[in-house]
Amino acid sequence: MIGLMMKMNKVEVIEKCLDDMFKDPNCELNYHNDYELLIAIVLSAQTTDKRVNNVTSILFDRYKNLEELSNADIKDIENILRPLGSFRKKALYVKEIARILLLDYNGKVPIKRKELEAMPGVGRKTVNVFLGEFYNVPLIAVDTHVERVSKRLGLAKDDDSVRDVEEKLKRKFKRDVWAKRHLQLVLFGRYHCKALSPNCDMCKLKDICKYKKRS
Repeated sequence: MIGLMMKMNKVEVIEKCLDDMFKDPNCELNYHNDYELLIAIVLSAQTTDKRVNNVTSILFDRYKNLEELSNADIKDIENILRPLGSFRKKALYVKEIARILLLDYNGKVPIKRKELEAMPGVGRKTVNVFLGEFYNVPLIAVDTHVERVSKRLGLAKDDDSVRDVEEKLKRKFKRDVWAKRHLQLVLFGRYHCKALSPNCDMCKLKDICKYKKRS
């Protein structure tokens, strides 16, 4: 890796490693349509995709369309979402998102950022993930994994805000691979550069990692 770094700049080294590890990265949330993806992303806050998939498999099987979701008993939705953090708040989000999509958008998830971010539980990261995944819009979403990896690898500073990290990554990577790089950084952080007990000894990027140098 050291020899390779002498011929490539840091960003190129990181990109090559990500491409070698995750050639064709995929979103790990299960969904069948636009509203299922949007709701799944909202539910993924402060929890794992695996847990979200477990509850959405029940939720979307029981309530098969937006009409049924919007009319569902809130207590039943809460019970389904109970394995997730903040399940009561998220249950309210689910019902309200379904209602808004039906009344204001004829059951179709809008693609304008302003309209999406007006929905409960939907912030900038959620919009970036949704548009990047469903419409392949060139965007970079910064979740806890992306933020952690970016700062450890020196792509951003330790005191950078989430928005700062996003803008720096957009400047460092080519626009046409933004969505891909987002997914790769998520997977790298989720399975290798973990918050606790990262796999530093086996990491091909340990020579440029600030976390490894501090440990």
